[in-house]
Amino acid sequence: MTGRAHVIQDYDVSEPLDTDFYRVFADIPEADRAAWRTARQFVEEIWPTVNEAWENADYPLERVRRMGELGLLNDGVAGEGLRTLSPLAAGLVTMEVSRGDGSLGTIIAIQGGLALRTIALHGSAEQKARWLVPVERAEVLAAFALTEPLHGSDSVALETTAVPDADGWVINGTKKWIGHALGGAVTIVWARVPSDDPAHRGGAVRGFLVPQDTPGYSAEVLTGKMALRSVHQTRVTLENVRVPADAVLPGTQSFADTARVLYATRLGVAWSALGHAVACYEAALNYSQQRVQFGRPLAQSQLVQERLAQMLSDVTSMQLHCRHLAELDARGELDPVMASMAKYTCTRKARVVASIARDMLGANGVLLENHVIRHLIDMEAVHTYEGTESIQALLIGRRVTGESAFR
Repeated sequence: MTGRAHVIQDYDVSEPLDTDFYRVFADIPEADRAAWRTARQFVEEIWPTVNEAWENADYPLERVRRMGELGLLNDGVAGEGLRTLSPLAAGLVTMEVSRGDGSLGTIIAIQGGLALRTIALHGSAEQKARWLVPVERAEVLAAFALTEPLHGSDSVALETTAVPDADGWVINGTKKWIGHALGGAVTIVWARVPSDDPAHRGGAVRGFLVPQDTPGYSAEVLTGKMALRSVHQTRVTLENVRVPADAVLPGTQSFADTARVLYATRLGVAWSALGHAVACYEAALNYSQQRVQFGRPLAQSQLVQERLAQMLSDVTSMQLHCRHLAELDARGELDPVMASMAKYTCTRKARVVASIARDMLGANGVLLENHVIRHLIDMEAVHTYEGTESIQALLIGRRVTGESAFR
C-alpha cells in the first residue's frame, strides 16, 4: 500500500483484545465478559457516525437512550430494581465505550457515576423509588451540579445557597460545566445552607433534586468547547428557585457526602482513560502496518517498534491498575486515595499514548478519519474532570506525608 493509509476499523467482538498483552482480562467472570461484549456491540452500532457527531458537536440523545436500554449506564450502582454491574464489569463497559467515543464514556460518568450514585447513596426511599430505575435506563436524564464558575478544584468553597422557608427551600447560585442540565428531567444541585457557626465553614452542604422546569432555573450550553464535543456542558443559573421540603436528599449533610460520590466515580475516569489509550495504540499499530514509506511498511522501522512498545507498556500498566482496583472495590477494600492514584496514573499515561500515536501518523494524525486526534483532544478533558492532576497529587501527597498542602 503506497497511498494514504486509513485506520478505520470495524469493531470486533472477539476477545480478549489484542492489546491485552498480559492477558489481564483473560479470566474475568462470564457475567462481566457479557457486559463488556454488550458495550462492544453498542459501539459497533454507533461507530459509523462517531466522528461526524464529534465534528458537528451533535449530542445524539438516542445513543444515551440506547445505552440505558442495554444496561450500560449503571456504573456499578446498587439499588432496588437496578441492573447492577460488578466493579469490574462497570469498568470494562466504561473502557469499551470510551474506546469508541469518549463523549459517551463521559455520559456514563454523568448519568450513572454521579447522578444515579448520588440518589442511591443519599436519597430517601421515596426518592429512590421515583428516580433510580428511570435514571439508570435513561428514560429521564439527570445532572450533577457541583462545579461553579469560581470554584472548580476548590468545590468545597461553593457559593450556591439553599435557604429554608415555610414551604421548603429557596436556591440561588450559578453552576458551570454541568452535563445533562438542559433538556433533561432533574438536576442534583449542591448548595450551602448558610450558617454563622464557624464549625460549618459557612454552612452545611446539601444536595437537592431540582426539576429543570422549575421557575428560576435556566441553563445554556457552553460554546467553543473543543473536547468531548458530543456531550454538552452547560452553565446553570438558579434565581430564587423554590423547591419543596422533600427535594433535599436526606443523606447529604456535609461536603463529605458530596466527596463520597466523587471518590466512587474517580476509578471510572481511570477506566475511561484506558479506553482512549487502547484506541490510540490500536490506530497507531494498524497505521504502521499499512503505511509504506521509503519502500517498506512503517512497522519495520526500529523507531516505530520502540514507540509501539512504549505505548503497549503504558496500556498494560493502566490495565493492571484498573483490574486490581476493581477487585479491591468488589471486596470493599478500595479507599479514595487509591482511586486518586489510578486516575492520576492512567490519565497521565493516556495523554502520552495519544501524543505518540498522533506523531506516528504524521499529517494523517490530525484527520478525524484516522481516530487519534479525537481521542487526544478528548483526553485533555478527561485528564481534568473529577479532580485535576494537581489535586490528585496533593491527595496522594497528604496520604504519604501526613501533611495537608491544601491550606
